[in-house]
Amino acid sequence: MADRWSAGVIPYAEMGYWEPDYVPKDTDVLCAFRITPQDGVPPEEAGAAVAGESSTATWTVVWTDRLTTHEHYQAKCYRVDAVPSRPGEWIAWIAYDIDLFEEGSIANLTSSIIGNVFGFKALKALRLEDMRIPVAYIKTFQGPAHGIVMEREYLGKYGRPLLGATTKPKLGLSARNYGRVVYEALRGGLDFVKDDENINSQPFMRWRDRYLFCMEAVTKAQAATGEVKGHYLNVTAGTMEEMYERAEFAKEIGSVIVMIDLTIGYTAIQSMARWARANGVILHLHRAGHGTYTRQKSHGVSFRVISKWMRMAGVDHIHAGTVVGKLEGDPMTTAGFYDTLRQDRTTADPTKGLFFDQDWASMPGVMPVASGGIHAGQMHQLLHHLGEDVVLQFGGGTIGHPMGISAGAEANRVAVEAMIKARNEGRDYYKEGEDILRSAAKNCRALDVAIATWGDISFDYESTDVPDVVATPTTV
Repeated sequence: MADRWSAGVIPYAEMGYWEPDYVPKDTDVLCAFRITPQDGVPPEEAGAAVAGESSTATWTVVWTDRLTTHEHYQAKCYRVDAVPSRPGEWIAWIAYDIDLFEEGSIANLTSSIIGNVFGFKALKALRLEDMRIPVAYIKTFQGPAHGIVMEREYLGKYGRPLLGATTKPKLGLSARNYGRVVYEALRGGLDFVKDDENINSQPFMRWRDRYLFCMEAVTKAQAATGEVKGHYLNVTAGTMEEMYERAEFAKEIGSVIVMIDLTIGYTAIQSMARWARANGVILHLHRAGHGTYTRQKSHGVSFRVISKWMRMAGVDHIHAGTVVGKLEGDPMTTAGFYDTLRQDRTTADPTKGLFFDQDWASMPGVMPVASGGIHAGQMHQLLHHLGEDVVLQFGGGTIGHPMGISAGAEANRVAVEAMIKARNEGRDYYKEGEDILRSAAKNCRALDVAIATWGDISFDYESTDVPDVVATPTTV
């Protein structure tokens, strides 16, 4: 131990941040980091460096460590595994004592785990792949303002995916024309229409005007259809005071849902989640900007981690990928996101990129939202990959319909109800999907035109974020 307290620079591993015999406690926060060490840096030392710099260490020995029970506060890298088929990359498993974190604060959790280490020179790249949040820490967070079950009870909609669309073009419309799009889409059969991430309060359409025309459209569509309808009014703004003002106005004029962007920051998200629960308003989160740090394989933060943080922060919805469509989405990786958001307990599954068991202790689930280049002709694929508790958003696939917006919405509604009916009858809807849609289209001109317009459209590109492990076929 004398060497541990010698003045100067000592390798992190020798300072106690590498502890291969450590057995994680049930109350530890666990992280799996993908590390790419610089040439000549052993993976154990790189893992210890991440553990040290994300907990108590600095670049040199400091005598003030002796004023604490430093072993208790040191994060511990307890395992390092080579990544299959990716030379030079390793998974470092790190345990953090729960005492390192402030209760109920995503900002503190993230400042600790990712606050400093991603610029560390000893690493070429670093990616936070997954976290295990202990139940003891989970219980300090509110969680989703309402959750999947309560949302369905608010809306009175059961047994099928919810349908939505993003108003297009998302910028440039006047408030009245924006409201016309909302009305036509909702009257045609959608449950929701939404603002997009970058429509806030610009010179061509101020927020109050948009809210009024959108809610007029919602009210008229509800009267015409007899269903609860909604429009995600984006309350994102430059200050919390402005956000609260917009959210309060949305509630006053009858909106069942408001929307925020991921870019507002973790503290603002938690604040809006508390407001949403107190005011009985569903909270939709657009993951604006996430791809800047979630998409690349070797550096950044996996979206499965963002999913966990946002479930703890308290959103009711979050965009989580489509598998099919124009945006990034490997099937197994996306399944890991959806399981993380919806299930009460997930088990470690390397084929889905899940490194840890995660118990949510009955914290409500988050409704995943699928959007980006999807259309009615893919309904069997969407239901197969994404399940029933999901919002399917067809923006261009509604508003780009040759017969108009209402027809586009009708096509989507008929397609989803035909597919759910086939599933409930016990048919192999995934295998028979195209036949099911063609049969439904015989009695629905709008669906027939949608399939003819977009049936051959796909975005077939290789995903960048795929699991390192694939399922091995077995024989019985």
